[in-house]
Amino acid sequence: MSTLEIGDKAPAFSASDDSGAKLSLKDFKGEKFVLYFYPKDDTPGCTKEACTFTENLSAFNKLGVKVVGVSKDSVAKHVKFKEKYGLKFPLLSDEDGAICEAYGTWIEKSMYGRKYMGIDRATFLIDESGKISAVWRKVKVPGHIEEIIKTLKAA
Repeated sequence: MSTLEIGDKAPAFSASDDSGAKLSLKDFKGEKFVLYFYPKDDTPGCTKEACTFTENLSAFNKLGVKVVGVSKDSVAKHVKFKEKYGLKFPLLSDEDGAICEAYGTWIEKSMYGRKYMGIDRATFLIDESGKISAVWRKVKVPGHIEEIIKTLKAA
């Protein structure tokens, strides 16, 4: 597992999005984008986070920033999740966990004393040259999207 920091080159990735198309880091060359990792489609925190990104998409668009979500859910689950909540940005299916591993978001978690592996809710802002310009780990959903927008406006 890697610990990515500001200034690091974003790890390359390639995965199917909810439309079945392959998206890779190269597809965003020359563009800023938010790559956010979340544990599971259609769960309370993940749904709130995705809906808040959608509600604020016009602010991201005005700042010239795209939004991409990543979880280990299948393409089919992503399709249902997007349709159910009207999400307006791509969701990448990382079923084998390669993207999560590369970005250091596949971690050991603990709930009620039981240890298990899961996705650490995290967000990376990647600049036009493919470098990481901001990192948020152990994300708490309330206020997170607003914090990203504030960071973008200050840049």
